[in-house]
Amino acid sequence: MIKKELNPGIHVLPSDNQLSECTLMVGTSGYSYLEWVDSGFYPAGTKSAEMLGLYSRCFSAVELNYTWYQMARAEALARMAAAAPPHLFFAAKLTRTMTHERAEDWQQQVRLYRQGIAPLKKKLMVVLVQLPPDFDRTITNRCFLAELLDCLHGLPVAVEFRHASWAVDGVFAELERRRVTLVTVDEPTLPGLFPCLDVITNSELLYVRFHGRNLQGWRSGNMQKKFDYDYSEVELQQWYERYLSKMVHKANRGMLFFNNHVRAQAPRNARLLASIVGKTKIHHTTLST
Repeated sequence: MIKKELNPGIHVLPSDNQLSECTLMVGTSGYSYLEWVDSGFYPAGTKSAEMLGLYSRCFSAVELNYTWYQMARAEALARMAAAAPPHLFFAAKLTRTMTHERAEDWQQQVRLYRQGIAPLKKKLMVVLVQLPPDFDRTITNRCFLAELLDCLHGLPVAVEFRHASWAVDGVFAELERRRVTLVTVDEPTLPGLFPCLDVITNSELLYVRFHGRNLQGWRSGNMQKKFDYDYSEVELQQWYERYLSKMVHKANRGMLFFNNHVRAQAPRNARLLASIVGKTKIHHTTLST
């Protein structure tokens, strides 16, 4: 059940960078799920148009999932930005036609995408470039990614690799040179999958995605089964100690999103992680708009 919280999900922890603190924002991948009504996160009878307002009572950031399925539209995102409270910030996925389908006119689509997300302005923290599992580190793919990042220049960008071949120092160095964030992923440990790393390539932003650890579901190829996972408090505490407690010393800001949305585990786990982080926080804060 949703309860209104003060500066929800925003915590500040000490870091070793010049700003001497890392502002963390916790949320979920997407927010408009009817099953979250059935699961009790949203009150019974909640309509889609009401979900963002209710969501923002609990969280300080949201990863826009719909922009992966369809091109970002300026009119829709202008309305969303106007409706969002001051403490809520956005990450927006790059549309799949530019990553998974690689349409012939993908450069033109990048231009359309940039126009579409423009109304978010300072509320847009980052554009997420999610690459497919079969996108391995070939010369052709390296050239494509370089050109894609060139086209996105000027926007804050984070890249999520799914293929393990990208986990090499040369890739990390190039991302650092470009000031592009490497996405840290928590997912099942399987051959060929990109590993969970605490590598920071952009001191301005760290970015973490929790996909769940449903090994059988991941192997099944079924999207519903793949992300059907509920993190335990012990698992999240261990993750904080193993990874996040080190990562915050290398970045000024951080966004952490849970993608295990099938039965509303994502908001439950996000609040649990925020609680764990909150036990070590210095104070609450909000980002200026």
